[in-house]
Amino acid sequence: MNEFIKIISIQLYITSYEDALARIAKWVEKNESRYVCAANVHMAMEAYDSKEFEQVVNQADLITPDGMPLVWLMRLLGAPKQQRVYGPDLAIYAVALAEKKGIPVGLYGGTQKTLDSFCAVLKTRFPAIHIPYVYSPPFRELTSEEDRKIIQDINNSGARILLVGLGCPKQERWMSVHRGEIPVVMLGVGAAFEIHSGLKNQAPGWMQRIGLEWFFRLVQEPKRLWRRYLYHNPRFLMLACQQLLKRPK
Repeated sequence: MNEFIKIISIQLYITSYEDALARIAKWVEKNESRYVCAANVHMAMEAYDSKEFEQVVNQADLITPDGMPLVWLMRLLGAPKQQRVYGPDLAIYAVALAEKKGIPVGLYGGTQKTLDSFCAVLKTRFPAIHIPYVYSPPFRELTSEEDRKIIQDINNSGARILLVGLGCPKQERWMSVHRGEIPVVMLGVGAAFEIHSGLKNQAPGWMQRIGLEWFFRLVQEPKRLWRRYLYHNPRFLMLACQQLLKRPK
């Protein structure tokens, strides 16, 4: 059986939380520089619209199905038991793994307020966790000097798992550029810092299960998200239907 299934333009791995964590633990043990993408409809359509970003995503060491529409398509296209591997939840499972194995964890992205809140949450839930690196980058393109300083600081910190919360597509591009420069396993976790800190509301479980998380987010942040969902979702539906119609009988 293939290790992944291509959905529109991205190669989603047939995986699970257990499989993802086993891969992460193996990479950390070998001090390898890797990155993990948690893909949803937004990421799939950004990759469809940009060949450069398609390469960024598909060159990741693991791409998990973060959104239920992708999970459903995977089930229809050859992985009937595929489950959702949601970025914010994978982040927490990775921290639990790190606490158990004594792996230092770093945090990159978000505002300082968000990072302070998230660190407090993590230290309450995982008292033995070691977080030697926490950084809120400026909301602009970094200078080459700033970037070199960040690489040096991460390397000097001893972190071996780095949760990257810059949002799509910025975090995926950042991880791609820095693979090989920092000996960490980078997880693109989107809004995980805000969600687990209680600074951003999360869709109820029933909405997540039926694929309406996007609608919950749209209601929460209509000015920021209306174009993303109203532009991407109908096109994704059309492309998904085309792919299903073309599948081998």
